[in-house]
Amino acid sequence: MKYLKFFLIYAVLATLIFIIYSCSCSNCSKQEETVVPIDVLKKANAFIISKTGEEFFDDYIAPDFVRTKYTPPYYNMTYNLRIPEKPYVNNKITFTVDSIGNIVKERDIIGIPNCKTHPSQCNWNLDMEAAIDVATKYGLEKGVKDWQVDFIWNPERQIYVWHIVTVLREIEGDYGYRGIGKDLTIDPVTGEILAINDWHTR
Repeated sequence: MKYLKFFLIYAVLATLIFIIYSCSCSNCSKQEETVVPIDVLKKANAFIISKTGEEFFDDYIAPDFVRTKYTPPYYNMTYNLRIPEKPYVNNKITFTVDSIGNIVKERDIIGIPNCKTHPSQCNWNLDMEAAIDVATKYGLEKGVKDWQVDFIWNPERQIYVWHIVTVLREIEGDYGYRGIGKDLTIDPVTGEILAINDWHTR
């Protein structure tokens, strides 16, 4: 009888914990979206369109209201740039507008390609395999681990690039992580090597 009471109490507690956990986690995957006034959104969209052209915007760019944040008096706008036929193009566009939708030029404007003025700059036909092939032919050292290969926005050049990082040596100890290596920047349109740099952490 004593064990039966213990078992019943245990079963009730387990059921309660399961119900509470299930209820609390039913919203785990839901993320709050920022409400952006329509006039502000239209101005933000128009700013991107002025750079990319309307067709490119309509086909490949969409607002990300989960990552967009309102910090009065500014909206930190985030958009997704995705090209289904080029899965390596999966990037974020970010910039800031004020409460009426004007661009805050003093803050970073990241990820908007200038397809309207220079359409060829958006013909990113060099995929990851081709970028790795360029780096291999150049002679980029294999290093001590797999290369890190990313299709990213280059703020200095104001274009998207392939960025390949190789780690030549690394040590982790009492002083933290230390490493040295090289990184290669490749034009995803022409396959030209734009830069090769040494890097190190101490």
